[in-house]
Amino acid sequence: MVDLSTPLAKVVAPGSAGPLAKNRDVHTVGDFLEFLPRRYVQPGELTDLGELAEGDEVVVVARVRQVTTRPLPSRPRQRMLTAVITDGRTDVEVTFFNARGHEHRLVQGVHGLFAGTVKAFRGTWQLTHPDYQLFAEEESQEAVNRYTGRLVPIYLPAGRSMPPWKVRTVGEVVLDSLESLPDHLPAEVRERRGLPGLREMYEHLHRPENLPQVEHARHRLRYDEAFTVQAVLAQRRLANEDLRTTPRRARPGGLLEAFDAKLPFELTDGQRAVSETIAADLAQSHPMHRLLQGEVGSGKTVVALRAMLSVIDSGGQAALLAPTEVLAAQHHRSMTAMLGDLAEGGLLGGSDLGTRVTLLTGSQSTAARRKALLEAASGEAGIVVGTHALIQEHVSFFDLGLVVVDEQHRFGVEQRDALRSKGNQPPHVLVMTATPIPRTVAMTVFGDMETSTLTELPRGRSPIASHVVPGTNPRWVQRTWQRVAEEARKGHQAYVVCPRIGDAAETGAPMVDDDGEALDLSDLGEGAAARELHSVHTVAAELEDEPALEGLTVGVLHGRLAPEDKDAVMRDFAAGTIDVLVSTTVIEVGVDVPNATVMVVMDAERFGVSQLHQLRGRVGRGSAPGLCLLMTESESEVALERLAAVAETTDGFSLARLDLTQRREGDVLGARQSGSRGGLRHLSLLRDEDLILQAREDALALVTDDPQLERHPLLRQRIAAALDEEQAAYLERG
Repeated sequence: MVDLSTPLAKVVAPGSAGPLAKNRDVHTVGDFLEFLPRRYVQPGELTDLGELAEGDEVVVVARVRQVTTRPLPSRPRQRMLTAVITDGRTDVEVTFFNARGHEHRLVQGVHGLFAGTVKAFRGTWQLTHPDYQLFAEEESQEAVNRYTGRLVPIYLPAGRSMPPWKVRTVGEVVLDSLESLPDHLPAEVRERRGLPGLREMYEHLHRPENLPQVEHARHRLRYDEAFTVQAVLAQRRLANEDLRTTPRRARPGGLLEAFDAKLPFELTDGQRAVSETIAADLAQSHPMHRLLQGEVGSGKTVVALRAMLSVIDSGGQAALLAPTEVLAAQHHRSMTAMLGDLAEGGLLGGSDLGTRVTLLTGSQSTAARRKALLEAASGEAGIVVGTHALIQEHVSFFDLGLVVVDEQHRFGVEQRDALRSKGNQPPHVLVMTATPIPRTVAMTVFGDMETSTLTELPRGRSPIASHVVPGTNPRWVQRTWQRVAEEARKGHQAYVVCPRIGDAAETGAPMVDDDGEALDLSDLGEGAAARELHSVHTVAAELEDEPALEGLTVGVLHGRLAPEDKDAVMRDFAAGTIDVLVSTTVIEVGVDVPNATVMVVMDAERFGVSQLHQLRGRVGRGSAPGLCLLMTESESEVALERLAAVAETTDGFSLARLDLTQRREGDVLGARQSGSRGGLRHLSLLRDEDLILQAREDALALVTDDPQLERHPLLRQRIAAALDEEQAAYLERG
């Protein structure tokens, strides 16, 4: 009995199964059925050879009209075969430089399927050494119609021995071998949405009669993917509701009230509304699981801090997990500054209501680390801010009541769960992201979380003007540095962001960013890879000698600096002793220096839309207007259009949708494993918005009625097979 788990080698010949396994990672019948044709062509369209172009890959059903053989001039004993094939209107030559094995098969009058690359030779279109499959002379007209009367699926080849038509033959054998195929998707769901059954779907994908059948089957594929994701998220949501934890409420006259009383600014209406929602969540006996998203600079940190203070008021602790040491140190500084004497609990001069804010990172000195660990374990520190160091085994908390995860997409599910496990009971979880998330992405990736959004900027924030600067124009470049100098001489500061560090460690190495990821060279036009990218060290040296910046202090910041050096640079910049900070994207999120008013992004085409929006958000955080100059030497229309779009709007949600249309969904969702088989393979988060809504509705209803899918074992098996550990991390890293 052949089913989806049957090894392909048990169904087809080893000569076919081997190349598919080696070159296309296809090992089972199910793997093959998921190895979809890349396109479909009508035989009529295929055999219309009148509009060919050099280099076209063609698969054509044609008749052999004429065959000739002749000796090769350079090898008299070897004969060359030339056949003329026709679709009835246009002729194409088929050439084999060695006729052996072909001269008795390619004879006048036979029909065949020919696959190859078109080349022009002496004014004639030619296929040299094409792959072909002939129809036997005794084959019935019905069998010929099998090739000429229906769509022809075109697959990627699986090596030289497995051209597209041989892969298609494997598909025929596989489909004919399947006796029955139980469907994991419940019948009532299929009927409600008008979806084909599983066997019918595969039949229409690999052996379709027309394009509507193909589209109907593809719709089922996309729905399957959406339904699987939504079923998992629905299960997680229900499981979270079943958990029990300690309700956390701010007490009258407590720390939260004292903090609110000393705030030097008014909360926005949005901050108040979201804070009230979070307070209601924290007061429940099941853990909060909420996503807080907002525009760059919308005040998420204040909202998160107020939530932490509510938990401290109830006798608990809060932990903030940040992706980088620079950001962790920034959070520690900013929260300590906002709290003032409320962050000096137990210290001379500290408030009687106060607590302590402790920083814990992997690179701290032994003494500082021991002190931080003790404060966390004893409960002396109400707030513990840290990087991955927080989730190590020897880190313990007295009573962890709230976990705040900053920039969710930088962490895997295992890391977040490791921190959650440090609570005596499951802690409440607040996830923050400054990358605006289109509704469909939120539904697909954060569907197991409640979502709150901050859309307005705090009072006093200034507008940011953005412009694209052609880096090939010396006058524009010179004006850029003059503009930076003008801001500095007004008492303000500037960022200059570069895509590379440019130190000795990079010599001869591929171009990479701070995280060691290769920089994207796609869509940047010819010569992009050969252009030398601006680096932090090179640009800093040039700016030291730039006449327009004479007398100004230039600092350097990047991910390879020692943690204490990074912290010192950021302190100096925040204090105003550095006028121009040349940095990598290490300052992309969280860094808050209100006095910085101008940013220059070198090689701006190398950054994604959302990343540029994040970088731009580092300026305009005070009372003075912000300016962002996107410098590029690229001539690529795609890259220039992308930069123009960033310059034209500061609406992060519209930019996020643009990002989603221009990049692979997996990239936007943030997981590095997005290119693996765990990523979204068929679903387009913008195109399929209605379908995702339908799948979400159906999955939620099904899981609510049958949380463990006990009445749907096939669906349970499907989910278990589809969502391994890496794929589960993909879902939650979004």
